[in-house]
Amino acid sequence: MQQLIFTNEVKDALAGLVAEMSPSGVYILTDTNTRTIGEELNSFGGKLITIGSGDECKTLESIAKVWEELSMSGATRHSVMINVGGGMITDLGGFAAASFKRGIRFINVPTTLLGAVDAAVGGKTGINFLNFKNEIGAFCPAEAVVISTRYFATLPAEELRSGFAEMLKHGLISDNETYRRLLNFDIAEADLEALLPLLEESVEVKKTIVEQDPREQGIRRALNLGHTAGHALETLALERNEPIAHGFAVAHGLLIEMVLSHLMVGFPSSELYPMAELLKRAYVPAPAITCDDYPHILELMSHDKKNTSASAINFTLLRSPGSVEIDQTASPKNIRIALDLYRDLLGL
Repeated sequence: MQQLIFTNEVKDALAGLVAEMSPSGVYILTDTNTRTIGEELNSFGGKLITIGSGDECKTLESIAKVWEELSMSGATRHSVMINVGGGMITDLGGFAAASFKRGIRFINVPTTLLGAVDAAVGGKTGINFLNFKNEIGAFCPAEAVVISTRYFATLPAEELRSGFAEMLKHGLISDNETYRRLLNFDIAEADLEALLPLLEESVEVKKTIVEQDPREQGIRRALNLGHTAGHALETLALERNEPIAHGFAVAHGLLIEMVLSHLMVGFPSSELYPMAELLKRAYVPAPAITCDDYPHILELMSHDKKNTSASAINFTLLRSPGSVEIDQTASPKNIRIALDLYRDLLGL
């Protein structure tokens, strides 16, 4: 079972974990933005490996560099890797560890809200391939995840909002009360002390679901809410060389799939307006799409890993906050209508 540690004494927590694990070697993976943090946390003489920052570096070339560094420095199956960074680092680092010598242990230290609430927890690892998000990867949980808010104070506002989108998703699949608490939290003027209990609650939602379904054979698919549409928007933006943050894509994907939920399973239309208002306040600019983009968006959705066949696009939908319907197949007609209504709600 994946160990979750909430503490602002990250250095001490890591030192304790490494002592317990007694590895043959310690490797600390960072990107160019988090190398300084990795150096600060390195009280046990670990070797630092640094790759480029940003989702554009979540590639075969980057992971090959990690494998090469591990091989050349004599890492063994009894080594441990500590991934220090946002979701890109924990995704790529987790996959590098899962595949090197058929698997070495790893610890995640997320330095972004998005990483803490989503990528670092749950065991999904991977890299992008052929412009598709997380096209290659593996299920492999970290030995431990050390979560702290100490790194969030320096994050750009966009990074905080990006992570908050995943918290909104967890609220929607959890229950109405949790969702309302998040809707009432002002992420535009985030109070990190007030955010911490909401973060712990959100991580617990994901942890509970993952423990029930570690390899996404059933209820874990609830965590895909917002992601079929969101990944398509994110990939479209990357293709245009106009990248948008993952959480911004997910936030807009949530609204699209809430609209689709209304069309297909009766999600209340009244619930659409507060989310649309939140997007207009905190998740702008909206992805620039027109009806001319719909065929390509449908094509991108067809590549989603949740699909069970090339001709069916799979969604997680909602009857209401907390009432989840997994494995819902939407017709191209309904998806186009949902995209139309989404654009109307945002005035696009």
